[in-house]
Amino acid sequence: MTKLLKLEYYKNLNYLPFRVFTILYFAILIILLFIGLADLNVFGGSVNLKQQGMYDFPGIWNFTTYIVGLLKIFPGLIIVFSISQEFSNRMFKQNLIDGLSREEFISSKLLTITIFTLISTVIVFVITLFLGKSYSKVTDSAMIFKEIFFVGNYFIKLFSFFCFLLFLSVLLRKSVFVFLAFFVIWIGESIIGSVETWTKISATKSPENIQMVKSQFLYSKLLPLKSMSSLIPNPILRLNMMKAMGGKYEFTYPTESLIACIVWCVIFILGSYWILKRRDW
Repeated sequence: MTKLLKLEYYKNLNYLPFRVFTILYFAILIILLFIGLADLNVFGGSVNLKQQGMYDFPGIWNFTTYIVGLLKIFPGLIIVFSISQEFSNRMFKQNLIDGLSREEFISSKLLTITIFTLISTVIVFVITLFLGKSYSKVTDSAMIFKEIFFVGNYFIKLFSFFCFLLFLSVLLRKSVFVFLAFFVIWIGESIIGSVETWTKISATKSPENIQMVKSQFLYSKLLPLKSMSSLIPNPILRLNMMKAMGGKYEFTYPTESLIACIVWCVIFILGSYWILKRRDW
């Protein structure tokens, strides 16, 4: 493991985009966690998310993990550029000549992915706990950690996303093709989800049934990107102003999506290894 860590360290340290995007990602991540302290201009009015309950336990775990989860494309860029440049510069082939096995290559990338995910998760946990302790109106110890599972969901969401990009990078090798494929898959999953939803809604006869259909389990949620996004729901209905308008936040733990993410991780990792073994590099 030490050998692989050193190898990844020296590779990425000399790669400028890796350094730039890493610094940008962690800087923006930390800034976003404090966004609730600023007054935001929304539709001509001023909104302070802290006053709207963003930093109140237990909902703060949902708010912070959802917001920083939107940034996952930044470390995703880092992963894709790091892997793609190894193929474009023939570094991977040279590593094989120097004695690096394909198993070690995949392990080194998974190690980088795990470190990025772990550091991000620890930062989110520490700052969220600090903000909650400082600004939450809820101080009951039982409520503080009631929804801490969102931090675990954030780790799985980020790790799954990175494994997905690892697979695309090994499959396509060029960063531009990787991101093109990513957006095609994203749009494709959105279309599949919409078709499944409207197919079920069109079979109903009343508004009550439409609401029931929307709350039903959709098979499209088992798709890679859909299963990742389902782990952390949009917390906007938890804001005080949304509650005042009659908004009702409902959350059922997405066990199916969690299992789907784990299965997809295994598929992406084994798929990446299979491609490396099959291709003549």
